[in-house]
Amino acid sequence: MVMHVRAEAPGDERGALLAFLDEQRGGIRRAVLGLTEEQARSTPSASELSLGGLVKHVAEVEQGWIARAKGEPPAVERNESNWHECFRLTGEETVASQLEYWEKVAAETEAFIRSAPSLDVTFPLPNAPWFPPDERVSLRWLLLHLIRETARHAGHADIIRESLDGRTAFELVALARNGAPGPA
Repeated sequence: MVMHVRAEAPGDERGALLAFLDEQRGGIRRAVLGLTEEQARSTPSASELSLGGLVKHVAEVEQGWIARAKGEPPAVERNESNWHECFRLTGEETVASQLEYWEKVAAETEAFIRSAPSLDVTFPLPNAPWFPPDERVSLRWLLLHLIRETARHAGHADIIRESLDGRTAFELVALARNGAPGPA
């Protein structure tokens, strides 16, 4: 499963931002290469994070932000009662199903961003204690936020993967280039 976003031309801001976002997605996708479902669900570090949970989280967060920018509710509403489910696979969820979902979310993100009249278009931030009340942000802000969020979790994914089997990001890039299998 490969998601790729390309800049339309050198200097194309939308394409460049989408490419940076996809580069960070790639770090997380590569972190699950060749793992079993059990390995992807395991929590080998001091935190409760798993690679499968990270895939779920970043897909859900990206979908939620794009929905908000469109003036729609997120597909999954999170609050204190279900926040703990955001970072772990539950029920019938698998790494493969979450990667497939994330691929759809990434395509929706690209289509939405490319169809916007300008990256200066704004939308309201959600009503949350960590955001200023009645604040609006631009689509440019949204893309930068998604890059930051995804990059942060790509770093977590690097640590978790290395804790699982010692493989580093450099080794995983080489595996991905050689057509390594996705999650088992």
